[in-house]
Amino acid sequence: MTSSNSSTASRSTFDTSTITPCLWFDGNAEEAARYYVSLLPDSRMDAVHRAPGDYPSGKAGDVLTVEFTLMGRPFLGLNGGPHFKFNEAISLMIPVETQAEVDRLSDALSAHPEAEQCGWVKDRYGLSWQIVPMRLMQLMGDSDGARARRVFNAMMEMKRIDIAAVERAAA
Repeated sequence: MTSSNSSTASRSTFDTSTITPCLWFDGNAEEAARYYVSLLPDSRMDAVHRAPGDYPSGKAGDVLTVEFTLMGRPFLGLNGGPHFKFNEAISLMIPVETQAEVDRLSDALSAHPEAEQCGWVKDRYGLSWQIVPMRLMQLMGDSDGARARRVFNAMMEMKRIDIAAVERAAA
């Protein structure tokens, strides 16, 4: 991991061949990034950049941005202050294979159980995630329209996706 006193003097890990989502945090971008990388495979902290001067939501030396990778995809966390909050208009989807993965990630990421619906959870930073079993996606795309509809209807009643219940609905 690279750390510096100014974002211009630091080596950036940005890949210019792809889009990098920038996630706006209120002073806790590094904490959030470290938490996310601890949960997902092929994830790491790439760089922490400190502000070279005071800015509206912080002072010189504070963490300004954090570059990190989640499941092989680059992200940037920005400590932009309290001005903007995450909402459900954007979420990050995590594909999973097993119920154990559904449960582990849902338990780890859901800080607002009342916000859970159809596999969506909201974390302690306000970011929404979709914990999506690949089997659900396969069954919802089934060529048998009645089967896909039964699976969809079952999913719509769930907070956390239950793969066994999805399989029963498909039967």
